[in-house]
Amino acid sequence: MKMSSFNGFKEVTEKLDAIDFNPYKKIGKEWFLVTAGDESGWNTMTASWGFAGVMWGKNTFTTVIRPQRYTKEFIDKAEYFTISFFKEGYKKALSFCGSHSGRDCDKAKETGLTPVFVSENGVEVTAFAEADMVLVCKKAYVQEMKPECFVDTENDEKWYSDKDYHYQYIGEIVKAFVKE
Repeated sequence: MKMSSFNGFKEVTEKLDAIDFNPYKKIGKEWFLVTAGDESGWNTMTASWGFAGVMWGKNTFTTVIRPQRYTKEFIDKAEYFTISFFKEGYKKALSFCGSHSGRDCDKAKETGLTPVFVSENGVEVTAFAEADMVLVCKKAYVQEMKPECFVDTENDEKWYSDKDYHYQYIGEIVKAFVKE
């Protein structure tokens, strides 16, 4: 299903600052799906770490992905990725997407989430019909987190005992959709 023809979503054409968005609630408490790929192949994963703001004079979203995650293979190949936020009733589906690999199962089939495909500059990217808000992001910057960059070394010790440092993906938000 193409997002542009999907009833129930409207593209936000006014400034993004008009959207009611509390990042501490939406990212940290409600979680989100980061997704890359198209109808020929895609993967999604749940995240609860991320950043929304302004970088280089552009509205951006930053997500972080560990190197072993299957979604990393898709986002590395893609020009675009999506961030999909959901209402509270989807916590079970999001929990599943965060604890199972798309290498081993069909996350859409297992959770009942419906993939939809957004076209941006002739490139298709995957989001979900059940989402409350979708941000389409154009990949702008990627960097691996490095142990020598930790000023607070407690975070390195606490979160990276396996030394599987996240990669940061900063994406320019090029489209935003909200449920009507």
